[in-house]
Amino acid sequence: MATSNSRSCLQYLLHLAQDNLDFRLPEIKALLALRGKLFQPSGNFKEKSPFWCLDGLSGEDVCSVMSRSVCAKSAFELWGHGKTHSELRTSLLNYPSENMSPFMQKDSTYRINVYTFNKTLEFADRIKRIDAMEFLPFEGAVSLKSPQHCFCLLEDYGTDPNDIPEHPNYIYFGRWIADGQRELIRSHSVKNRHFIGNTSMDAGLSFIMANHAKVNENDLVFDPFVGTGSLLVACSHFRAYVCGMDIDYNTIHGRGRSSRKDQKWRGPDENIRANLRQYGTEEMYVDVMVSDASKPVWRKAALFDAIITDPPYGIRESTRRTGSHKDVTRPPDVLYAESHVPVSQAYHLSDIFTDLLNFSAHHLVLGGRLVYWLPVYRPEYCEEVVPLHPCLRLISNCEQTLSSHTSRRLITMEKIKNPEELDSLAHLADPRFSPYQGHNAFREKYFSGQNKRCGKEDSKTVVNGE
Repeated sequence: MATSNSRSCLQYLLHLAQDNLDFRLPEIKALLALRGKLFQPSGNFKEKSPFWCLDGLSGEDVCSVMSRSVCAKSAFELWGHGKTHSELRTSLLNYPSENMSPFMQKDSTYRINVYTFNKTLEFADRIKRIDAMEFLPFEGAVSLKSPQHCFCLLEDYGTDPNDIPEHPNYIYFGRWIADGQRELIRSHSVKNRHFIGNTSMDAGLSFIMANHAKVNENDLVFDPFVGTGSLLVACSHFRAYVCGMDIDYNTIHGRGRSSRKDQKWRGPDENIRANLRQYGTEEMYVDVMVSDASKPVWRKAALFDAIITDPPYGIRESTRRTGSHKDVTRPPDVLYAESHVPVSQAYHLSDIFTDLLNFSAHHLVLGGRLVYWLPVYRPEYCEEVVPLHPCLRLISNCEQTLSSHTSRRLITMEKIKNPEELDSLAHLADPRFSPYQGHNAFREKYFSGQNKRCGKEDSKTVVNGE
């Protein structure tokens, strides 16, 4: 019983990738929430550090997180740590022997790896560090190729490549538990995908969005600006059923000019379903349809477990919706209705995000999440520009820098109440309910910033000539 209790109070060490720094903490928190666990860091927690020590978890919790995370590289059962090798030795000697003994039996094999962050060690120095661990009571044989148990000595030399200290800032030693899913970034690379477009989402960010949304097996996930379906690919990998819509007929049906170099037109089988088939998840595909995100086409019900999307910003893809500024008085007849191609008009960013939040409030299940990208003009950004809705709680707000003056922020929100529970006029009292005032201010400032870099004064020519 003592062994069981001690092993239930273990510490775990996460080794995280040093890209997409803003996205790491919300991802790990979301994946822990799927297990009903809280994020409990121990010691002097630093969010930008490549190493996090966590309390209150089991080995199963850690393996579950690592089976999905693309921000974490590896996880270890932490046996000892310290600022110096002397402190590490003391920490290891104080570690409960009953926690060590199952992995040090005579009939077991093991290997010790040395990993250094922000510094490269010579092979001889690595061997010296391994030899210095001889005080540990290993009784099994060393196996470099296929050990039963892997251990790792990790040294942290800070994050500044221009100021590498002679000695590590901190040292950890632990038993390897599991690796993260960094391989998904390579295996699902857009470069190798069957069907792509001008704005297909990067594979790593697609999986991060799915994790932020807590997409789970048998969930129903919807993308109202589906494009070429990159987000559906990531969600289907986690065994969620996926569907979407887009106003662009050619993109939905895989027709028209190709986005690939040296290829003029799309092939006959370039479509979203083919992408899922490529990765073996076609059975998770529900459907996609040509429709206008600003028009109500769904019955009034909470249908979706998650809504994940990358709305158009009007830079590389136009922002459009159906409608006309002219008065159309011609009555529809049967022939007209069948052959009619609706006129489109500008769909301003303020309207896009207002409609998106309203749609999510009505069609997400309670506890369901909305994850979307919000473009911002960095010199004037403040938290007040992030749109809010009384039915949705802001969970996280992560920045991806695009240029010196523009970025986009990944917004994650969770539905906390149904619209029917609100006063019908309650949202009008919230000035942040509509995120952008005016007409396409982001586009104007984006092109204005581009012109300043090119030495131009007038941005109107560029905007009109896009």
